[in-house]
Amino acid sequence: MAQTTLKSAKKRQYTPKLARQIKEKIIEVILFLAAFSSVATTVAILYLLINESALFFRQVPLFDFLTGTKWTPMFTNPKYGILPLLSGTLVSSAVALLVAIPLGTIAAIYLSEFANSRVREILKPALELLAAIPTVVYGYFALLYVTPWLQTIFPNLPGFNILSAGLVMGLMIMPFISSISEDAMSAVPVGLKEGSYAMGATKLQTTLKVVFPAAISGISSSYILGTSRAVGETMIVAIAAGLRPNLTWNPLDQAATITAYIVQVSLGDLPHGTVAYETIFAAGLTLVLMTLALNIVGHFLAKKYREIY
Repeated sequence: MAQTTLKSAKKRQYTPKLARQIKEKIIEVILFLAAFSSVATTVAILYLLINESALFFRQVPLFDFLTGTKWTPMFTNPKYGILPLLSGTLVSSAVALLVAIPLGTIAAIYLSEFANSRVREILKPALELLAAIPTVVYGYFALLYVTPWLQTIFPNLPGFNILSAGLVMGLMIMPFISSISEDAMSAVPVGLKEGSYAMGATKLQTTLKVVFPAAISGISSSYILGTSRAVGETMIVAIAAGLRPNLTWNPLDQAATITAYIVQVSLGDLPHGTVAYETIFAAGLTLVLMTLALNIVGHFLAKKYREIY
């Protein structure tokens, strides 16, 4: 009887601890699965792209793919040079970044250092609201409003052009850059700012020579994120820039991007296993490698300029 009572007492003593350990273990497993799912998804996508692209490169030499100046995979005499799609992607992204980086940085500096709390509460959500607008809406805005306006400046501008798509894409990317950059500058310790003011610096001097360099890690990350977003944009360039592969570095011309081509072919009736069908995976792999390179560069930039306070 005494032993039974003792065992019951020990059971009551260790049950709460055991229950807590079980709960913590379950939470740990759930968190691991959540983190592993993103890694597994990335690996699965890379495996699919590499596996399908290998079938393409068995029939098309890699050198011809990287150096060819014509992209006509669905013509009678097909050509598989990725340069026309690559030039359209790079030019549209460059135009977008020329708009997004200056405007996003200026907006971030104003919101972080110059705007009062009331203005910040209004402007920051308004800027972030731009990121919630569907990209197809941006595409039709570029085609129906921005392009006619640009044609008053450039009379010979075609209805589909890279410039219109790039400008609107820059407006879409600007909230990403401004929001992340503003958060990075707001995280700069107040002591650095006060020390600058104590030395007689003005607010603008403190912002440009103290706050901005101290937050350069987060700001450079926002630039890389914006670049990756521009490179991977689909609907704006598909609607406003056109779908004709054209090797050009002139933003006033029309051209197709890698993502626009993938959308165009994916909606067609190409049979699985043909070379023309496999081109979407080769183009997709090229796009993934471009964004991967950008993310690696962003990681090393953030690591180089990160400062611990």
